[in-house]
Amino acid sequence: MAVSAEDRRWLAAAIALAERGKGRTGHNPSVGCIIVKDGVVVGRGWTQPGGRPHAEAVALEQAGSAAAGATIYVSLEPCAHESARGPACTDSLVAAKPARVVGALTDPDPRTAGKGFDRLKASGISVERDAMAAEAGAGLAGFVTRITTGRPHVTLKLATSLDGSIAMADGSSRWITGEAARAHAHLERARCDAILVGAGTVRADAPKLDVRLPGLEARNPRRIMLGSGDAPEGWEVIRAPQDIAALDCNSLIVEGGAQTASAFLRARLVDRLMLYRAPILIGGGKPCLGDIGLTDLAAAHSRWQLSDTRMLGNNRFEVYEAIPCSQA
Repeated sequence: MAVSAEDRRWLAAAIALAERGKGRTGHNPSVGCIIVKDGVVVGRGWTQPGGRPHAEAVALEQAGSAAAGATIYVSLEPCAHESARGPACTDSLVAAKPARVVGALTDPDPRTAGKGFDRLKASGISVERDAMAAEAGAGLAGFVTRITTGRPHVTLKLATSLDGSIAMADGSSRWITGEAARAHAHLERARCDAILVGAGTVRADAPKLDVRLPGLEARNPRRIMLGSGDAPEGWEVIRAPQDIAALDCNSLIVEGGAQTASAFLRARLVDRLMLYRAPILIGGGKPCLGDIGLTDLAAAHSRWQLSDTRMLGNNRFEVYEAIPCSQA
């Protein structure tokens, strides 16, 4: 059976559900699952804090016996490997006896990687795989990056004036962007696993790097310092950008300052640029970047692709995705 417009609608809803768990599932992916029978949702779920229960387990518990003969929409292929923390979701789905499973994306984890879909199909369940791979992959970018590269997905956040400054010449930087932009940045913090700043920023500004939004105060990411020396209590330290692999998490936001941002760009470790630009000119201020290792202007082109732009109050917000080297 081909994937219908109705299937895509329910699958998009499952992908949206997965967003609720981002930044709270440890190194597990945040997955969404919806169970539909006769056009009615009988169960839904998303990956819970710490990575368990999985989305499918939550949705199946809600659905109960109604899962039999239903269609199950899931944003990532159900896990097929054994775990001490709980049963494989594939086995749970087989036991529930749905008529169909529609999956948005095949799991890149080699422990599953198609085995879940194959096992479901072998049990007599109709399976549609990779039905919305691009959409699901965007939401699962952190997990996919960690599995395929061994490091977290890195977002570089820059808040600048129109002329690219992050502070006055004397270092004054509060506030360049407006309230709406700052609130959005805090929402992004709540959806990531860890935030990194340089040792100089830690010592000069003593940043909290917490989430200051009503209702989300408990969703503070891990705090990482790049550099040497002692870090404040509760912080972790890495010596070089390449050491982010040891963090064992899915997503990392790099927030500052210019030296740290430049180091990650030189190392080609930035997957996503998140730019907040205020409608002000500073002139002679501190630039947002230093040397990023560029030796040829032609090499600066075809490295970034705009994926989102909008206004946040009177600030312009833009997101750029890195273009893989093989395509640049």
